[in-house]
Amino acid sequence: MKRLLLTTLCIVYYHVHAQHYVLDSVTNEMGGLIDMQANSLKFADDSPNFRNFFDQLDSLYEGKKEKLHIFHIGGSHIQADIYSNKLRTYFQNMNGVSMSQRGFIFPYHLAHTNNPLNYRVEADKSKWKGYRCSVSYHDTDWGLSGVTASFNDVVDTIRIKSNYKNYTRQPYCFNKLRVFYNTWQDNYELIVSDSLVTVVSDTLNPDANYREFRLDQETEEIKLIVRRKASSPAVDFLLMGLELMNDEPGVEYTSIGANGAKFKSYERCNYFENQLKLYKPDMFIVSIGTNDAYTRNFEPQEFRDHYEKFIEMILRVNPKCAILLTVPNDSFFKKRYPNKNTAIQQEIIYELAQKYDMAVWDFYQIMGGIGASQQWYENGLMPNDRIHFTKLGYSIKADLLLKAMVEQWERFTARPENSLLTYFKSVGE
Repeated sequence: MKRLLLTTLCIVYYHVHAQHYVLDSVTNEMGGLIDMQANSLKFADDSPNFRNFFDQLDSLYEGKKEKLHIFHIGGSHIQADIYSNKLRTYFQNMNGVSMSQRGFIFPYHLAHTNNPLNYRVEADKSKWKGYRCSVSYHDTDWGLSGVTASFNDVVDTIRIKSNYKNYTRQPYCFNKLRVFYNTWQDNYELIVSDSLVTVVSDTLNPDANYREFRLDQETEEIKLIVRRKASSPAVDFLLMGLELMNDEPGVEYTSIGANGAKFKSYERCNYFENQLKLYKPDMFIVSIGTNDAYTRNFEPQEFRDHYEKFIEMILRVNPKCAILLTVPNDSFFKKRYPNKNTAIQQEIIYELAQKYDMAVWDFYQIMGGIGASQQWYENGLMPNDRIHFTKLGYSIKADLLLKAMVEQWERFTARPENSLLTYFKSVGE
C-alpha cells in the first residue's frame, strides 16, 4: 500500500510540474539570435542508418512496442543533463508505450561533482573520492561514464532513487539493478537491503564488470550496502555506474557526461567500449568538442584523429547506428576572446559526417557563429563564462534539436509538415 501511494503521488507530481516547449515564444522575442534555416540534421537524407532509426521511432509513435536506445555523450553540458533530459522527456512522454527504463546512470554526488536533478544517489560522501577521466592527474579505472567513485572504508549504504525532479508522465521503476565496479577484486560484498523487495537472483558478469540483482517486483528506490569482507586488504571499491532496468519497450535515453571531457579523456576509459557493447545504441549523439577547442594550441589534425577514432569505435559496436555529430556552441576563451577554434572544428565535423554517412546538427551556425555567445549572454541565455547556458538557454537548445529531429522524421515518413512538432508541443505540456 505504501509503495502504491508513493507511485500515485509521483504521477500527480509529474503532471503538475511539466516542462514546456518554449521555442515559439523565444523566437518571437529574440528571433534574431537563432538561425532557424540552419536548424536541421544536415546529410541525414543520405544516411540509411538515420532512415532506419526514424522508421523504428515512427513505429513506436504509432503504438507498436519497439525498443530504441539513444546515447548522448559530452562534457559538462551533458553531465548536467538539462537539455538531454528534456529530450528524454519528450520522447518518453510520446505515448503509452514510449517510456522505457531509466537505464544507466552515475552517482556523481559520490564523486563530489554535480549530479543531474532527475534522480538521486545518496551515501556518506566523506567516505568516497571522485575521479574523472578529464582530469589529467586522476588515475584509476573508468567505464562507460568516464567518472569513478572510489570507496576505501569498511561499510556504507547507498540509497538509489530513480525519480527526483523529473517530468515523465509515469515514474521510473525497476526490477533489475546492475552495479558496475572493479569485479576483478573480491574485497567487498554488495547487499540489497530493502524490506519491500526480495532479491531472486544475484549474478556476476566479470567481462562487462557488473553485478546484477533481479528483484521480485518493481520499485522506485532501493538501498545497497557496500561492505568490506572480513580480513580483506584495504583495496578501493571502484563504482563505475548503476543501471536501473525493467522489461518495458520504448525509448531509453542514456546521457554520458564528465565535466571538462575531451575525446582523449574518454580514450582513457579502459572499459568504455566493452560496456557499450551491452547496449548497441540505435542513435548516438556526439556532443564532445567544447573542451578540445578550449586551448591556445589547438591541433586540427589531432582533433580529427580523436574524433574519427571515436566514430569507428561506435560503428564497431553497432555498424547500423545513426550517429549525430553536433558542432559545439560558440564560446569565449577565458571570458575575453571569441574562440576561433570552433569554426575549424565545424569544418572537420562536416567532413567526417560525409565520410561516414553521419548527420550534423550545427548548433554553432544555429546560434549565430563566432561571437554569438555574447548576444546569448546579454539575453540571459548564457552565464558570464559564455561557454555554458542558463536553464532557459538549455531548454531552447533542447527544443531546437527536437524540432530538427522531428522535421527529418516527417520527411522520411512522408508525414504532414509540422504534424509531429505540433504533437510534441502538446505532450511536453
